[in-house]
Amino acid sequence: MQSAVARSATPRWYFIPLRVVLITFLLTLLTFAVSLFIGIVGTIIFSWLRGGSANVTLAYRHIALPSAAIGAGIALVVMAIVEIRRYRQNRALSQIAHASR
Repeated sequence: MQSAVARSATPRWYFIPLRVVLITFLLTLLTFAVSLFIGIVGTIIFSWLRGGSANVTLAYRHIALPSAAIGAGIALVVMAIVEIRRYRQNRALSQIAHASR
């Protein structure tokens, strides 16, 4: 019976920007959705307490959009750091595995 030797693939640096942009985009959408929901609920409660009609467009302009922009900036920086660290760790492990053969 032949033993299967697992070959560790060397990590590719050009996948880093792709993963960073993809995860940043998804986290921005999630931040926008959550902040929009909170903004709409807050706007409705505020208008109910004041006795007026709810202007939900304020939730888009003044709550959800700035929150999504801030979330996108934070997600971009954090994901870039995480992916670069992950790449460097995988590269080191790949070199160790290659040297031990």
